[in-house]
Amino acid sequence: MPDATHIDIRRAAPEDASVIAQTLLDSFAEFKSLYTAGGFSATTPAPGQILTRMREGPVWIASRKNKVLGTVAAVVKGKAAYIRGMAVLPSARGSGTGAALLQHVENWATAQGCVRLLLSTTPFLSSAIRLYERSGFTRTDEGPHDLHGTPLFVMQKNIPPQPSR
Repeated sequence: MPDATHIDIRRAAPEDASVIAQTLLDSFAEFKSLYTAGGFSATTPAPGQILTRMREGPVWIASRKNKVLGTVAAVVKGKAAYIRGMAVLPSARGSGTGAALLQHVENWATAQGCVRLLLSTTPFLSSAIRLYERSGFTRTDEGPHDLHGTPLFVMQKNIPPQPSR
């Protein structure tokens, strides 16, 4: 039986698009003034754009006791899994949700045969950057360096090879 701190992560379904869009909006609202209008819009896609992402790769929802805590999406590009749409609600920050979502994506990417994880972030999301660094991500010089005028940088994590069975 899961304890009170247990975080459930499940693959999102099309009917979850609205709650995912709202989770992204609620998670990034406090940072809106630091984004350009286009950058904020791209970071907080509408339900229709979430549906497009679901066709490109998996989207997951993290919850506890059926209360949504966060979300993340991924898409395979060559031998890398690109993490996008990662968000944890302000009320759930520090609960382990972000780390659990990152581990979930890494497990999925490993099963897809990927050898590294990539993500883009903005320099002002310092708590998220610390989470990524604790999870083994390092900053790269790869682009993109801009999201509709909002500065970005790329972080990567090499996925350790899996032992042969």
